[in-house]
Amino acid sequence: MDDIHRGIPIPTIKRLPSYLRLLKQYREEGQEMVSATALAEELGLKPIQVRKDISCTGIEGKPKVGFVIHRLIDAIIHTLGWDNATDAILIGAGHLGSALARYEGFDTYGLKIVAAFDIDEVKWGAKLGEVPVYSISDIKEYLNANHVNIGVLAVPANHAQEVAELLVDCGILAIWNFAPKDLKLPERVVVQRTDLATSFAVLSAKVKRKIADEDLASEVDDW
Repeated sequence: MDDIHRGIPIPTIKRLPSYLRLLKQYREEGQEMVSATALAEELGLKPIQVRKDISCTGIEGKPKVGFVIHRLIDAIIHTLGWDNATDAILIGAGHLGSALARYEGFDTYGLKIVAAFDIDEVKWGAKLGEVPVYSISDIKEYLNANHVNIGVLAVPANHAQEVAELLVDCGILAIWNFAPKDLKLPERVVVQRTDLATSFAVLSAKVKRKIADEDLASEVDDW
């Protein structure tokens, strides 16, 4: 990775996909330039924050004009590493695993699930979309032959730690964990957990707050 891409703050990395989605929308509408102010207003951010985030991509805007949209799109994709497809294996060919394997949007992010593994022999030899399913006992042989570094974990919580340790023993360097379980792994292994329960808890709390605010506003109007 280029030196300019090293040390980018995690909050900035989390915001870059939002910029990318909006920029692609503008491009489809025929727009060629965009200002940091316009992006900030659309995303509920401050213009100075947007400029700081974009500076991490190495792109510079023109005063009073803004940024060239197609160049900014390319720069963000490169900064995120989405311009080079990264192969990954999927562990767990159940409902969630099947949905992940069939999700075409991963190609946009530079991620390609190339194989799935499961303990259920009924699923061996089948395909999830275009992704072949193998026995979990074949993982080590597959990784030795294909040199994949990323594992996507979509197994029940009670099997997550055991399967994660198997992946690490087989040479996996990064795990995207969809299982509702915190993993204890060596520091050299990169782990990103996607916690659906936590996301729903935040959503639920925001809904309750919204309802409470509307009820309060209604009471004020009644006065």
